[in-house]
Amino acid sequence: MGNISGMIKNGPFRNRSPIVLASGSPRRRELLSDLGLTFDVHPSRLEEPAPEAGETPAAYVLRMAELKTLDVATRFRGATILGADTAVVLGERIMGKPQSKLDALDMLTTLSGATHQVVTGFCVVLPDGKILSESVSTDVDMRLSTEGELMSYIETGEPMDKAGAYAIQGIGTFLVTAIRGSYTNVVGLPLARVLEMLLDRGVVVPEG
Repeated sequence: MGNISGMIKNGPFRNRSPIVLASGSPRRRELLSDLGLTFDVHPSRLEEPAPEAGETPAAYVLRMAELKTLDVATRFRGATILGADTAVVLGERIMGKPQSKLDALDMLTTLSGATHQVVTGFCVVLPDGKILSESVSTDVDMRLSTEGELMSYIETGEPMDKAGAYAIQGIGTFLVTAIRGSYTNVVGLPLARVLEMLLDRGVVVPEG
């Protein structure tokens, strides 16, 4: 199981056992790499089902994270598997990745001038098979943007593979006026909470 993260960096932590990231997100890869961790990347190949009737956004992303992580865990015994799923939520509307430029414009117009939540569910399967999972929510305030501004942003191409049609760590930072909660959660992984869980279980230790 060779390292294919492609971003091995010096950092303040190291892992004591193999870690597999059950996600193809380059943003999640970078967040883990910044800690100094080494890991393999093996995204789940499962199709993501739609939310069930009455299912809350937090319950949905947690279910998706567990579904994908457990799928990958069946192929890598003895490793720590980490998976996650992130949704942009306004009220009870879950916004996934836009299917077209018009879909992206609809999402961004709906979010413009409003406060929404970014909810990430993450799941950790430990080498002994124990399953740990949580969801984390961050409030995000968006500036009131004109249609022309939003279309100019959409034409950059950045929104097309992002939940909610924006990237807080990219060009889309101009849309955001304030956040309350974990910044990395908006990027795609509540890093401080994930790290705390891995430290508590001895999967990760300080480099020093």
